[in-house]
Amino acid sequence: MIPYIHEAEFFPSIPLSAALDRPVAEQDVLGDLVVASSPLDSSVAEGGPQEWMFADWEEYLLAPQDLHPYAAGPNANDPEIFHMAVRLHPADRELRPPEWAEIAQRLTRVAGLAPAGDEDACRWVALQARPGRLDVIANLIRGDGAWTRQPYPLARTLMEECRRIEADLDLVPAQPHGGRPLTARLSAQRPGLPRTVADQSPPAVAAQLATMMCQLADETNGPIASVRGLVEQAAHRLEELPHSYGPEAGHRLELIARRLYGIQQDLEATAADLPGAKQRAALATRPPAAPRPAPARRSR
Repeated sequence: MIPYIHEAEFFPSIPLSAALDRPVAEQDVLGDLVVASSPLDSSVAEGGPQEWMFADWEEYLLAPQDLHPYAAGPNANDPEIFHMAVRLHPADRELRPPEWAEIAQRLTRVAGLAPAGDEDACRWVALQARPGRLDVIANLIRGDGAWTRQPYPLARTLMEECRRIEADLDLVPAQPHGGRPLTARLSAQRPGLPRTVADQSPPAVAAQLATMMCQLADETNGPIASVRGLVEQAAHRLEELPHSYGPEAGHRLELIARRLYGIQQDLEATAADLPGAKQRAALATRPPAAPRPAPARRSR
């Protein structure tokens, strides 16, 4: 399971649309795509969240902006709509809605959005609209008007919680137990062919190439995900332009972003089909061995 923190926005419509990966209208009912949310007040939960339309969720997430005193973020003009996503390993089983809900609640807790027992926690909603992926959108302004405090570094906190969730739900870990993170193992060299192909067995070469493809497709630090994020951001900004050329160009960029996402999935699928991939996935699901001392060259 790999967490990814998206760029914050001023309006929830952008991350909600990104979570659904399709254009939406205000009248669209999200229904079963919503697997969890912050506790809804009886005055706003008429009909139940499963019957809420896109516009209802947008209004719900925007409401804290009207609280007084209005809380500014770390910088005066920081956007308050927070968006994070987690993606399962391609070899993972299909999760049930209660399991997705548990993941959402645990991630919002460690991210500082919904501390246990906090009645003034942030408003948030979790959607499971894409295979193997969960999106959480929240407003960083709490119910008491204060800006929520998130742990630092947030990415590491989410990654550690994902490792615990993997163990509790018997999911395939993003990295072998006791191993170094993928990005750390490959940070010293650029993705490319092994330098000593002639001295390695074919399975070893295949394993190296599979690792390279996983790095390219990595949703957190991979280059394709970074490019896709920039393309999506440009698409949303073009769509907001009043000129006639804006929406059309924005739509073309959205199609490009979808193709980039398809490339990520194709790379993962190709890596999973290489010799040794199934064996590595099987080993990853076994109980962890006794921890080994970290190499001396490992740094934090």
